[in-house]
Amino acid sequence: MAQQFVQEKVKGDRVVLFIKPSCPYCVMAKDVLSKYKFKPGHLEYVDISGRKDMSSLQDYFLELTGGRTVPRVFIGEECVGGGSDVSELHSSGKLEGMLQSIGALQ
Repeated sequence: MAQQFVQEKVKGDRVVLFIKPSCPYCVMAKDVLSKYKFKPGHLEYVDISGRKDMSSLQDYFLELTGGRTVPRVFIGEECVGGGSDVSELHSSGKLEGMLQSIGALQ
C-alpha cells in the first residue's frame, strides 16, 4: 500500500516532496524550491504526518532511498535526498539543470 502510494505520486516530469509541516528540513527544501518557477502541477508537497500508514511509508523510503527521514525529495523518479541535499544542489547550480531536464520549469 505505501509502495503503491509513493509510486502513484512520483512521476518522471514532476518534483515531489514527502514532508511533515513541523520539520525544519522540509521547510528548507520548500524554501529552496520556491526560488524556481514550476509549470502548474509539476511540484507537489505530500504531507505524510496525518497518515495512518506514515510509518510504513517511511519504511518504504528507507528501502527505496536509503533514508527514512523527511523530506524525501524526488526529482522525476530519482530521490535526491532531503533538505540539505536540495540546498546543496541549489548552491552548486545543479538543481536548475535537474529541474529543466525533466521539463518541470516554465
